[in-house]
Amino acid sequence: MASSQRTYDDALSRLAQLQSNRTIVNLFGSDDSNNDSQNKPAAKKDLNSLAIPEMLSWLARAGYTPSSLAATGLKCVHVAGTKGKGSVSALVSSIISQYPPFPGAAAAAAAAAAADGGGGGGVHQKKPVVGTYTSPHVLSVRERIQLDNVPISREKFALYFFEVWDRLSAAAREARDPVQSEAEYDGPGTKPFYFRFLTILAFHIFVREGVKQAVIECGIGGEYDSTNFLSPECVTASVVTQLGFDHVAMLGNTVEKIAWNKSGIFRQGVKGFTRRLDGQAQKGVMEVLRNRAHEKGVERLVEVEDEEVEKWKGVEGAKLEGPFQKFNMALAVAAAREHLIRVGHKFEGAFGEEGWTLDNIPAEFEKGLEEASLKGRCESFRDSNGTEWFVDGAHTEDSLAGVGQWFAGKVKEGDVNVLVFNQQDRDPEVLLKALFTAAHKESGTTTLVFSYAVLTRNEEKAPAEGEPERDLAVQLKGQKIVQEASAGTETSVYNAVEPAMEQVQKIAKQARKNGKTCNVLVTGSFHLLGGVLKTVEYVEY
Repeated sequence: MASSQRTYDDALSRLAQLQSNRTIVNLFGSDDSNNDSQNKPAAKKDLNSLAIPEMLSWLARAGYTPSSLAATGLKCVHVAGTKGKGSVSALVSSIISQYPPFPGAAAAAAAAAAADGGGGGGVHQKKPVVGTYTSPHVLSVRERIQLDNVPISREKFALYFFEVWDRLSAAAREARDPVQSEAEYDGPGTKPFYFRFLTILAFHIFVREGVKQAVIECGIGGEYDSTNFLSPECVTASVVTQLGFDHVAMLGNTVEKIAWNKSGIFRQGVKGFTRRLDGQAQKGVMEVLRNRAHEKGVERLVEVEDEEVEKWKGVEGAKLEGPFQKFNMALAVAAAREHLIRVGHKFEGAFGEEGWTLDNIPAEFEKGLEEASLKGRCESFRDSNGTEWFVDGAHTEDSLAGVGQWFAGKVKEGDVNVLVFNQQDRDPEVLLKALFTAAHKESGTTTLVFSYAVLTRNEEKAPAEGEPERDLAVQLKGQKIVQEASAGTETSVYNAVEPAMEQVQKIAKQARKNGKTCNVLVTGSFHLLGGVLKTVEYVEY
């Protein structure tokens, strides 16, 4: 029997019981650096090869197939990449939301009820224009599933969560999966791991809410990612953003191998979009992307050129800040334009012609680019005490360099600048050096960019009395790296976010007393961002 508990908190409790993404990633261990056959990721090939068949099986247990989703009329922009994929997803979604539902969307709505097993429409009459599925979240899991660029409500999340949970329980019971007791059919043992479950839930929500347009961000990789079951009929554009080293055990230990994996989202007869990377160092990456596009039978691989982007004036007042966002915006414009054309929109003037340029984008696109936002990505705000906060979950070398450039470009000489940093799973030396080098270069001065650096673990509270001491080896290593990179920066190490934030507040209070602005940059980990933001007054949930 299904549980009678149906609250949002009950849903979160059940979700927390599922196997975590970190557990899955750890199954891959370290990367095999000796195998570079055909630039394909070699590590744990068997685990990767099972990913999509297993996802299709879970999807079927929830009542869906790629063809049944296509039959609903759902049209998706699919986004992969190492850096910028979340931002591009948010930008594309924001642009799409500026336009009315595509022609024929109303006629397609009737198919949704049949596709979701007779569940009927969603819990309100007005159908959302666009759905967005991204990861990770910073404060609430609801950030991952958005309707018209707003996180799904607690009530809807709980309703649809238990619809999917019950379908999977019923399917396991019908299949007579081996369990120790009848009650276990309703437990986590008959459910997929965390990201797979949320992926199925996102599509279930889109179907139940009558969503006909969606932006889908890959979790890790592309070829074997849990989102990569979409049929070509469901996809209007495939986007590969900037590439770099990340999850090498799963994706490969060279950028070429990672490019092979990310470009697995390319679809036959659908245009692919990427940023053209020039120079000898990037030659192999572009060759892989072009070969994969040919192999997958894409309509065309559109390569957005840096020269054109650099000539473009960009968008003033955009919520997604940072000089690098201009390149994400260009990629988003190209993909959103293709999507809107494919679903029936007609553009007038030069923007409707094959030779369009970024200077031709209509007002709706500019508004979409300006309004797009994504929690924990180049986000800035002022708290009630006047402290300026800059938060970004960057956790790769290239991303940290971008954050350093962004932050240094926002502060002024004489300010008191504080870095709050952690990265528990990756080498902090590479990341911190990238951050400091880019920040100093952008500042253009010989003075310190950071007056203080606070290095902390991600746990929110310090250990309770009687609990064991926490390992601070990573934080102490980071402290040493900061001292070497910026000798005048005052450093401190903490075992939890709360004591770290107490130190930051002391620094900010002293800065105010001295008549100076205190700017705090929080970066290195989305887990860290979540803990920090919960201590700041502006947070609503």
